[in-house]
Amino acid sequence: MDQNNDRTRTARPSPLHQRIRSDIEARILSGEWSPGYRIPFEHQLMVEYGCARMTVNKALYSLAEAGLIERRPRAGSFVRRPTVQSAVLAIPDIKAEILARNEAYRYELLSLRKRLASKGDRDLLDVPPAATILHLRCRHFAGPRPFALEERRIVVDEVPNIAEADLRTEPPGTWLLQHVPWHSAEHQISAVNADAAVASLLGIRIGTACLMVDRRTWRAGAAITAVRTWFPGDLQKLVTRFAPSSAAGAVSAAETR
Repeated sequence: MDQNNDRTRTARPSPLHQRIRSDIEARILSGEWSPGYRIPFEHQLMVEYGCARMTVNKALYSLAEAGLIERRPRAGSFVRRPTVQSAVLAIPDIKAEILARNEAYRYELLSLRKRLASKGDRDLLDVPPAATILHLRCRHFAGPRPFALEERRIVVDEVPNIAEADLRTEPPGTWLLQHVPWHSAEHQISAVNADAAVASLLGIRIGTACLMVDRRTWRAGAAITAVRTWFPGDLQKLVTRFAPSSAAGAVSAAETR
């Protein structure tokens, strides 16, 4: 048997709808099309790829099923924004949460430094020694009171347009949610007593109980950011509601007091 002919028969090109999906997915995951970006209309994609509406629709349906886009009747398809829920149990937009409670929000940048990855960064984010890290610390206020203290590392190589952000006035979490799509995240919640530095910045007594949330976020397997956030314990309450039938039916929520 001719092995070259055999390879030609087995290496068939992907269906066109899969190529359309792959092209759009690549633009989303690279950050070229940020959350909220309107994807070209179906008729535009039909012209670009020289195909029928059914082919385009199949690609967009697949992207919507994967949670990468949302389709709005008569408006078009948009890169999906991550769901904003509580500041503890989901990817947070602390600013949006505080404003939703009709409280005055204020943001304060405490420190900002761009540097090469340290050993701690490499262990935490699995980045090479030559990676560039943006390391910052900031505070969020609800009314006159400090609501949260945040320490964050951003992998600049994965978020090159972070240079466009004015982090002196815009919270990093808010900016990231609006500009950088993410694929997966994990968080770890701990109860800690505030040391002198944390207590001073949160305006609480040394030893006061705090909720500490460590979170890492990835896009296409590459780390985007790692953040540690301290909340005064009296501002957070975790509530879990579940049914005995299966873990799949569990519903978790966090409430902010």
